[in-house]
Amino acid sequence: MWVVKIGGSLSHDPLLREWLTQLWELGGGRVVIVPGGGDFADKVRQYQSEWCFDDLAAHNMCLLAMTQYAILMQGLRPELVLAANEERIRRALRDGHVAVWVPTGLMRDAPDEMTNWDTTSDSLAAWLSTTLNAERLIVVKSCEVEAGAPLAALTQDGVLDTRFVDHVTDANYVVELLNRRDVALMRDRLLHVPAA
Repeated sequence: MWVVKIGGSLSHDPLLREWLTQLWELGGGRVVIVPGGGDFADKVRQYQSEWCFDDLAAHNMCLLAMTQYAILMQGLRPELVLAANEERIRRALRDGHVAVWVPTGLMRDAPDEMTNWDTTSDSLAAWLSTTLNAERLIVVKSCEVEAGAPLAALTQDGVLDTRFVDHVTDANYVVELLNRRDVALMRDRLLHVPAA
């Protein structure tokens, strides 16, 4: 199973449809898409700055931002299956579909280590990869990503959130960052890596 996190920065990019189409056509039964927060989450930052509510509320709102992006993805490619928990994700994959994670199960009533701006959808994708015992986590970004760049350097440059490295340091899965233009590379990976 692969987890593919598609950054919210692609939410206005014409390539988003191509990513979703390739994942749907070639990833059935083995791909879970994690949506970023994009400008849905940017609005949360704006409202928090304006109204000064706590990070717990912001965390819950950002999970809903990711959910909106998930619904947008399914709107573009209706064959994708929205799945809010591990059981539904695994059922979608067993049925040969591609799942899109709806992370509302991570909403919190009290603050914890996830309820802060150091933990974004990047870290949540890593958390889900560990939870699902994934083979591979691919993070798709709009910015240029140097092949083989150390994750710590990418964190320092703001490409990844500050908690991401903590989540993947002892991971049993491959972590790979791709640029938004790497659709053909993703297609090649899906065609040439056998399903588990």
